[in-house]
Amino acid sequence: MPELPEVETARKLATRALAGRRIVGVATVDDPIVYAGVSRRRLAAALRGRRVKAVGRKGKHLWLELDRRPWPAFHFGMSGSFRVYGPAAERPRYWKLELQTDDGARLALRDPRRLGRIRLLRDPAREPPISRLGFDVFGEMPEARELRALLSRRRAPIKAVLLDQGLFAGVGNWIADEALFQARISPHRPASSLSAAEVAGLRRHLGAIVALAVKVLARKQEFPRGWLFHRRWGRDSRAQTLRAERIVHETIGGRTAAWVPSRQR
Repeated sequence: MPELPEVETARKLATRALAGRRIVGVATVDDPIVYAGVSRRRLAAALRGRRVKAVGRKGKHLWLELDRRPWPAFHFGMSGSFRVYGPAAERPRYWKLELQTDDGARLALRDPRRLGRIRLLRDPAREPPISRLGFDVFGEMPEARELRALLSRRRAPIKAVLLDQGLFAGVGNWIADEALFQARISPHRPASSLSAAEVAGLRRHLGAIVALAVKVLARKQEFPRGWLFHRRWGRDSRAQTLRAERIVHETIGGRTAAWVPSRQR
């Protein structure tokens, strides 16, 4: 599932392809699931002829800022992504929307599993679902004292709280597991039980993980070899860290958690 680093990489890609360009062509498909609350014809009419001023993002959501409102907003769901190309013949499989700019470039949203969403909103950042998000963990992380105050009111396991987009916008499953692994905190711990030092450490590791993943454009092969990320997948009962520590897979808050009991307390 695309998490904040993948979505931020997509924002940069869309910025390079679209910013400052005029949309001269809009191709759509008939998909009332992906098109949320807007018809394909209304979306195309709102976008065609408009100039893209910027591409915004918060958490896992993106939107295009046009020279006239309303603006299109996107969520990639489990398998969505942007693709940029030239000839129409290179249009990817499972595409849901294609924009063509006045310099001949094309950008498509593809979504094989149809769990993403395309919306048309007057002010995306101030309308649901984006307005319901908490702080963006890449650019809006609160100071440690404020974060501890927020967590002190949460009795749910810290793993579940990290996945709450109403608090930690942009954090997904692997980022939550990685941050807890590096901070040496058990995913079962109630969020309210974390000490000031533990919250400060979690904040520091979470920020560093996201910043590095964004820096390398979410290219996973460039993540440090010691990260849990490289060995957390597949519920393998034999999985171990680089230091031969046993990795355990459990369901916490309805989501799979990979963690290392000998390390995380």
